[in-house]
Amino acid sequence: MAHSCALSLLLLAGAAQASWQDALPEARLIGGGDLRLFGFRIYTARLWSPTEPFRADAPFALELTYHRSIERDDLVEASLKEIRRLNGDAINAAQLQRWQAQMRRAFVDVQPGERIIGVHLPDQGARFYAGTRLQHEIADPEFARAFFAIWLDPRTRNPELRARLLGDARP
Repeated sequence: MAHSCALSLLLLAGAAQASWQDALPEARLIGGGDLRLFGFRIYTARLWSPTEPFRADAPFALELTYHRSIERDDLVEASLKEIRRLNGDAINAAQLQRWQAQMRRAFVDVQPGERIIGVHLPDQGARFYAGTRLQHEIADPEFARAFFAIWLDPRTRNPELRARLLGDARP
């Protein structure tokens, strides 16, 4: 009995350490580019998907490699601001508050060179990895759609980066 319990714990620990590539083993790089603000490089974004051409209704991963130190709370607030801008009144305050709490668990303070990877799982939600470690899973498809729209919606604040992510322009 103790042996099977220990084996179960080892298997669970291994699953928790699985990288985002394990969720999308056939993912290929679709495109990528840098986000720059006032001439400063903030992060490099890369979009991975097993489907080509890219489809937003299929699984995919968005990898952000940071070039600046940014606190988790700043990442959460910037994400909420863009979700509000893109969705307006379609998302109520209570829902935004729940999403804020979820993002606080999903994001980490980042230093230059560190990565956060978001994996979109249609009809399930999203998983967030800090480097190769699963940080948090959000089982809310509506959140996943709203969150990844920050980069992939045609109304994004960064249409050039969107085009590069989608492979429409060279990074």
